[in-house]
Amino acid sequence: MPVQPWHTIYTLNPKIESLKKYLLFLLLFSSKSLFSQKVDSIYFHLYTDSLKKGVHNYINVDGKMSTGKWWPLTAKDLDFTTTVGKFEGNNLVIPWEFKGETVTVTATFKSNPALTKSITIWMKILPDPDILPTADEVMNRKPPKDSTKNKTKSKNKN
Repeated sequence: MPVQPWHTIYTLNPKIESLKKYLLFLLLFSSKSLFSQKVDSIYFHLYTDSLKKGVHNYINVDGKMSTGKWWPLTAKDLDFTTTVGKFEGNNLVIPWEFKGETVTVTATFKSNPALTKSITIWMKILPDPDILPTADEVMNRKPPKDSTKNKTKSKNKN
């Protein structure tokens, strides 16, 4: 029995090869349209109640999909603008010298600029403590006395 070269063994009929490529192409593009979801609206879901100066403040924006599911959006999906500071991706950096009380952030969905949301965020006023309490100090801390309980008891006695 003569030995055949390997390329003749694995080569199929050219019509079958072109049909396979066509079916693969059709499958890829039809599955994209079947599983694609549309962002209906965008929302801010902030991890903090205030912004700090000189640090990266992550601005979390999520898209609500047409299926009702939530999808995190990044700077690849959004155009960010702000009244103060600059964006590095989803991170807003406020300069140390800023003296204002609030910052307004606007996010616009790149694929549909009609989807835009703005939020006004307060700046942190109180400084961070130099030394944080230890775990033992936190666990052994006595709760503060509730002055409303005493007032309620005295009202009930009368």
